[in-house]
Amino acid sequence: MEATSLCYSNVRNLVPSLSGNKTKHFSKQCGNPSGSLKFGQQCKSKNRQAAGCVALSVSELEKRLEAEMKSEEEEWLKMEISRGKCKERTGMVDLLECLETEAIMEMLGSLNRISDAIYTVGLLFSGTVEIRRFRKSRTRVPTYIYRALFPLSLSVNKTPSHVQEPAIDGVDLGSATPACSPGKKQGPEPNLDYSRAAEQLFREARDRHVLEVIRRPKQGINDEDELGEYRLRTREGFEDKIGRARDDLGEWKKYARWEESQNDFVRAKSVWERALQVDYRDRSLWVGYAEFEMRNKFIDRARNVWDGAVEHLPRVDQLWYKYIHMEHMLGNVAAARQIYELWMKWAPDERIWLSYITFEHKYKETNQARQIYERFVQCHPTVTAWLKYAEFEMTNKQINRERSVYECAVEKLSEDEEADKLFVAFAEFEERCKETERARCIYEYALNHIPKGRAEELYRKFTAFEKRCGGGEEIGDVIAAKKRFEYEDEVRKNPMSYDAWFDYIRLEESVKDNKERVRDVYERAIANVPPADEKRYWARYLYLWIEYALYEELEARDMERTREVYRRCLKLIPHKRFSFGKIWIMAANFELRQMNLTGARKILGNAIGMAPKGKVFVKYIEMEMRMGNLDRCRKLYNRYLEWAPGSSFAWKKYAEFEEYVCQTERARAVFELGIGQKVLDVPEDLFKAYIEFETSQGEYERVRALYERLLGRTQHLRVGIRYAQFEASLVSKEEEEEEGKEEDEDCIQQKKLCVARARRVFERALEYFRTTGANLREERAMLLEGWLKIEKSFGSELGDVSLVQAKWPKKLKKRRPIFKIVPVRLEAAAYEECIDYIFPEEAQSHTTNLKMLEVTYKWKKQKTAE
Repeated sequence: MEATSLCYSNVRNLVPSLSGNKTKHFSKQCGNPSGSLKFGQQCKSKNRQAAGCVALSVSELEKRLEAEMKSEEEEWLKMEISRGKCKERTGMVDLLECLETEAIMEMLGSLNRISDAIYTVGLLFSGTVEIRRFRKSRTRVPTYIYRALFPLSLSVNKTPSHVQEPAIDGVDLGSATPACSPGKKQGPEPNLDYSRAAEQLFREARDRHVLEVIRRPKQGINDEDELGEYRLRTREGFEDKIGRARDDLGEWKKYARWEESQNDFVRAKSVWERALQVDYRDRSLWVGYAEFEMRNKFIDRARNVWDGAVEHLPRVDQLWYKYIHMEHMLGNVAAARQIYELWMKWAPDERIWLSYITFEHKYKETNQARQIYERFVQCHPTVTAWLKYAEFEMTNKQINRERSVYECAVEKLSEDEEADKLFVAFAEFEERCKETERARCIYEYALNHIPKGRAEELYRKFTAFEKRCGGGEEIGDVIAAKKRFEYEDEVRKNPMSYDAWFDYIRLEESVKDNKERVRDVYERAIANVPPADEKRYWARYLYLWIEYALYEELEARDMERTREVYRRCLKLIPHKRFSFGKIWIMAANFELRQMNLTGARKILGNAIGMAPKGKVFVKYIEMEMRMGNLDRCRKLYNRYLEWAPGSSFAWKKYAEFEEYVCQTERARAVFELGIGQKVLDVPEDLFKAYIEFETSQGEYERVRALYERLLGRTQHLRVGIRYAQFEASLVSKEEEEEEGKEEDEDCIQQKKLCVARARRVFERALEYFRTTGANLREERAMLLEGWLKIEKSFGSELGDVSLVQAKWPKKLKKRRPIFKIVPVRLEAAAYEECIDYIFPEEAQSHTTNLKMLEVTYKWKKQKTAE
């Protein structure tokens, strides 16, 4: 079989031929030894054939590749035929569509074959590299490399007998041992997956950077025909690409730039125009088109492009800026101004207006810049725009114009969210102009109109201004303004905080000539009605109304507003659920101070009818008593007792009223009716008042009867002591009556009788506390102390202290537990000291207990010593 040599240059030239180059550079001879792998040129073995070193499989592979190349030539011929068919089409669009369709159809059939051929060449190259590596190491090339390298001629299991493995540099690759080291035995052939081994070889060769980058060869152009062919071929390539991907704007740009590089400006312009027809909304196309015209100094055509760009995309600032920059570089100021004016019709944002103003300012067109500012603040009525306008006038030192700008801005933007910045700038301008009062008025106007939540910076500036330019009162006003801001913030966060409202009101009242602001704060405070109809929520809220009414009456001196405040307050209170007697009484007192008796009676009458209160009854009765209307007072007391029959206070006041008008029997009857009630809230107070009434009348027997009736209801310690004190007081009264006279037997007997009655009261009380229970020891001791004081007050003649001392108890300190409740039982949590009393009749049993304790203590001490 004929042997051939495979050159590295042939393998490199194979790839361009497969990629579409018509000129084939595939040769069977190694004409360039420096570029070949030198297969078969350095063979040292004499037994090898002289014709070549590569096996037959390589030649067969070359034949297969040549067949692939021929088929590729046929495909190129088919493509030429398809292009000839498309030339019959009329119109550029139809021609491009036809070429695109034919190219796609032809290319789909050949892509797979081309990829297989390239993959085969890559495997061949990586295999030769591995063979060279084994050759350098003087080792045998494994069989699996050949099986992977020559899959067409080798079987999967073993190498056929008619295929001879090649020899490289004198090494017999087909034998078991190399030619240079005979006698060496090799290991058994590995059992591998040959297809995977070939891929592994290819990856290793790629990782080691053994594969050279396959580049397209450079092509030189020698004459006009070749240049025309090159241009035609390049244009066809670009047309194919934009035909396949019409929306790929990058290819359109490359196409246009290439035409520009060939100095074919007409074609370049045509390409740009066609690209804009594809997507005129892409700003980069317009910029590239205009820059193309500008680079080649087609100024008028560039202006036409920019005009079209800003007409189609007026909101793209980049196009306007580049258009203006072009005119500016050309020195065409009038055209640049005209472009700006055209741009301003679209009402751009603020920085565009400022750019226009800067442009005019650069050329010293101050009036023109001022007119632009006027249009600017009309288009963008913001605080920032007006401040820029004022800054422009300040730069030009036009004080009056600057003040006019600030005044117009305040007139139009006083309710704006950033109005505080405007007021601060206006005030600082007036301060720079030495207009201190104007600046102060601006600050005060701003503080009165701007919401307090946004006025923090304004307060700070105002404070600094007053410290620089103001006096003591002005600084005080600023401090008040700062406090006002704090209170505003507090009541804004919690409008139901009535204490904060009270503090805020005090602050406003402390400022002179501030009635309207005080009234405003009062109105805002009383507008926060408690959410629930419960008296505990309304108690604090009611004082806001009271303070409001007192301010209108005492400070503002506006009686009608005061009457209106009381009326609104009484109307707001839910009297069916609860009421406040204080507000009724204050309203009535106000009418009395205004000499309006009818109005006061009407208010108190409404109070009794809608929400009767004890204080209201007392106030109404007191008013009628001052007027001398006794019948009205009795009617009111009857109404009072009908409303509260168990009120000891009402019965007592009614009886005192009758006593005051010298109606003793009526007063006694009222007392009798009162103590005869089954239910009384404080019966002892009524009995006490009745006893004092009878005592003042000298009816001692009635007093004793009342004490006995009271003791029938209660055996309280104080009742017994007061009863005894009453009897003892009669002794002193007898002494006062007999003062200056000689005492007779009847007087002495009367005194002794009074002393005996007082002692009987004490003895009855002691007997009751002794027999009732042992827990009343402390009451017995207190009763004895009261008895001892009375005996001492009788003197040595009538008093007998020994009677009390014989019953006097001994004090004894004790510890008693303080219990706490735990589940199911009581448990002593701690102990406390207390005083216990041992009376004489209990002393004997207590002594016995003490002796037993003493014996027990001695026994325990003896046990401890042992």
